[in-house]
Amino acid sequence: MLFLGFGSGLPYYLVYGTLSAWLRQEHILRSTIGMLAWIGLIFTLKFLWAPIVDRVPLPGLQRLLGRRRSWMLVAQLGIVAALLDMSTAHPAADLMQVALGALFLAFCSATQDIAMDAWRIESAPVAEQGAMAAAYQLGYRVAVICATAGALGLAGVAGWHASYTTMAGLGLVGVATTLLVREPHPQPAAVGEHQEQRVRDWLASRAHWPQFAQTLGAGFVGAVVCPLTDFFGRYPVRVAALLLLLIGSYRLTDYTMGPMANPFYIDHGYSLGQIATVVKFIGLSLSMIGVVLSGLLVARFGIVRALILGSCMVLLSNLGFAWLATTHGPTVLGLGFANGLDAVAQALHGTALIAFLSALTSSRYTATQYALFTSVYALPGKLLEGTSGFVVDAIGYPHFFAYTASLSIPSLLLIYLLTRPKYRDAMP
Repeated sequence: MLFLGFGSGLPYYLVYGTLSAWLRQEHILRSTIGMLAWIGLIFTLKFLWAPIVDRVPLPGLQRLLGRRRSWMLVAQLGIVAALLDMSTAHPAADLMQVALGALFLAFCSATQDIAMDAWRIESAPVAEQGAMAAAYQLGYRVAVICATAGALGLAGVAGWHASYTTMAGLGLVGVATTLLVREPHPQPAAVGEHQEQRVRDWLASRAHWPQFAQTLGAGFVGAVVCPLTDFFGRYPVRVAALLLLLIGSYRLTDYTMGPMANPFYIDHGYSLGQIATVVKFIGLSLSMIGVVLSGLLVARFGIVRALILGSCMVLLSNLGFAWLATTHGPTVLGLGFANGLDAVAQALHGTALIAFLSALTSSRYTATQYALFTSVYALPGKLLEGTSGFVVDAIGYPHFFAYTASLSIPSLLLIYLLTRPKYRDAMP
């Protein structure tokens, strides 16, 4: 899980933070950079093709590797190809090539995540998902160091083309890991099987339908409808709606603040070397410590307390950035403080959310349900993310970071509501 987490984390920031630094150095407008962040909507829409990853076998590869690993491998090879394509781009001359390359990279990365999340959930019981999430996050953070500090450092010395080519080479770590791990064989949930059979029986009663329509209908119901009926069958409608609202609001701060972090550093006078050393290397190294502590916290105090602490720390870290934005000129000590706090906060925030979503997922519809949950948590943030450049232009960086901090309040209120006696049994 450590190495698979590395493979998942590597492409993500090469689409977001690192790419935004490259574009800003090429004097691309902040509003354009913010709108390009909407490429990340691919991650929120992955539920649309998650049923395909969940159910459709890849000819030849499934027999050799199994369903989860075969999809992981194809997606990882696509990631390597996308990074090589982006390494040849010149943003100032052909922004469209960069945008299309980032779009394909995001699609392959999202597909990898669908299969990888299913592999993780199916490979360990719920009691061990906190440890699995911590290992995943640890590998993810190592990849983030490579994709941010490493990529920025290489860009400062050898240029952006060499930087993205090197990142493509690191993408082979995920390929090698996929070839070495075992394919999981989970036991499907009996409740889900009953629900699926009930809907299939309903379709079978439509004998007047053409055979191809019955086959397609049964496949659609089994892959798309049943994962939804399974979730709403396990929770009352009101509780399910509150859970979805919590998932959708939990990462609003992260997504909205993300695209403007590197432009803020550059606009505030920090060099690429300072960003690579303080923000990416030192800050993300601290986040690795935070991931280990997060796994222990989830195991010791439970998922709910970890969710609360994660939201509170993210709120405080964004207030730290608001303070940093009010300083006159670049201060390395202030940069280190704000990013150290943010790194630990992000580690706990992400680990708690992964464990929470894994606990809500049925083993019968692993890929589809988890992809749906991750789409729900990403969609609201992604929509706000694309407007971040306009908000900064309108109110400035200090007020912008105060605004992103306030976006953590809705999730805290929803957690409080779901822990009341009336809904407490719904929380893992």
